[in-house]
Amino acid sequence: MGFIQPAPALANQYSTDRVLRSWLAHALPPAMLGAIGTDLDALGRHAAQAWRDARSRSASTPVLTRWDAWGERIDRIESTPVWQQGAAMSAGFGLVAAGHEPQYGEYARCDQFARVYLYHVASEFYTCPLAMTDGAATALKVSGNAELVARALPRLLSRDPAGLWLSGQWMTETIGGSDVGNSETTARRDESGQWRLYGRKWFTSAVIGHMALTLARPNDTPGSSALAMFYLETHDADGRWNGIRVDRLKDKLGTRELATAEIHLDGTLATPVGGLDHGVRMIAPMLNVTRTWNSVCALATMRRCIALATAYAHQRRAFGQALIDHPLHVATLADMQARFEAAFQFVFHVAHLLGRNECAIADADERAVLRVLTPLLKLWTARLAVGIASETCEAFGGAGYIENTGIPQLLRDAQVYPIWEGTTNVLALDCLRAIESAGIDPLVRAAHDLLAEAHATDMDGSLSAAIGAVRAALAAAVSWRQHCVTDPITLQAGARAFAFTLARSFSAALLCRHAARAQRFDG
Repeated sequence: MGFIQPAPALANQYSTDRVLRSWLAHALPPAMLGAIGTDLDALGRHAAQAWRDARSRSASTPVLTRWDAWGERIDRIESTPVWQQGAAMSAGFGLVAAGHEPQYGEYARCDQFARVYLYHVASEFYTCPLAMTDGAATALKVSGNAELVARALPRLLSRDPAGLWLSGQWMTETIGGSDVGNSETTARRDESGQWRLYGRKWFTSAVIGHMALTLARPNDTPGSSALAMFYLETHDADGRWNGIRVDRLKDKLGTRELATAEIHLDGTLATPVGGLDHGVRMIAPMLNVTRTWNSVCALATMRRCIALATAYAHQRRAFGQALIDHPLHVATLADMQARFEAAFQFVFHVAHLLGRNECAIADADERAVLRVLTPLLKLWTARLAVGIASETCEAFGGAGYIENTGIPQLLRDAQVYPIWEGTTNVLALDCLRAIESAGIDPLVRAAHDLLAEAHATDMDGSLSAAIGAVRAALAAAVSWRQHCVTDPITLQAGARAFAFTLARSFSAALLCRHAARAQRFDG
């Protein structure tokens, strides 16, 4: 029998992740890191085992059964085996709860997103409803609706699998996704004075959840400002759908294990979260959270791709030597790793800023920077994940094009990151709006502070060229915007390139600071 190429193997994805462990050691209080380390190690072991398990079984997808044997419509959705373990994993490791619990203060989001980062790829995108759940919990807290907070929040943040609720975020309709202001779903009072919703939701990724937040138009009032945000529970006390009909499950490029449905709301009992207008504004607190989740999950995909490609490079021989001994292949892997490490610094910096903002200790500049960085982060990491996943397929050669190696799925799944929570162009325009509101100076000051710290602690001067290049890129971006500020057409046309320049520059500033710290503390 001829040569058989062994599959790449993964070790514990926490203990072998130098970048994650280094960042946590530098950023978190030592006592906190000691307390959460056991959970992170367990999640790292789970990630490696889940990869092995997935290679030994056939792929599965959710199944929708519309009717029972006697002709009653039931719209039952059967999840995959991995999804059936999701509640236990999520509650047991506090994948939503950790971001809201008070004991770690400003670092709570860092703790939470380290857990999500380790769990995501193993979860078969169970992280999607978890992100929606986190966003719903955040929006309800901000809303001040004491009754809904008391009912839903303990369930959304539960550490008991039997008590954990998942939430949907049902905004997308056939008329559009990002353009939520044109939503056509209506809300009308019934004879008892309760609100009921009527309309079609075109893309609902957490239809298996226990509740959802959605937009509807009370009494058909026109205009985007007339939309209200409503809270609904998906089933009644008897377990029947609450005026919800599941039309079909989507046949998607990727995220196939995630049940994404088209649904009709036909008299769905619902409660206004706030007033009966300006519901679009109430989405904003959710977006800060869900866009950060999107970025963390994109980062997790990058890490998995690089781990597999590197493992394979040590195993695969070509032209008389291992791939890892070919300089060009090593340079390719190094480029992937550099982009990943820049993204890592960016993601967890924003996670920390989010935590500081939610603890009400962020100053005005930090709040302004968070508002600009959140869309930039999501925009940049999403595109990076697609590029790195594509490069990974190529690094495996023909095996990277064979479905049951698991490699093509990384690319198919990665393509969702630039689409969820705002496309690249939508986010670039959002960045312009954020800068128009808060100015660009807080972001520039924050970047220069990072570079100043890097310069001050650069022991051998090796970072001087990089620091200078980042300063020049920032200056060019600021100059371009200033030149175009009175020309809205040119400004909008260039928004995408401008946003990418800002994202790369800020991430490079963070990378410079981390490199200087590593010189000092990592030896």
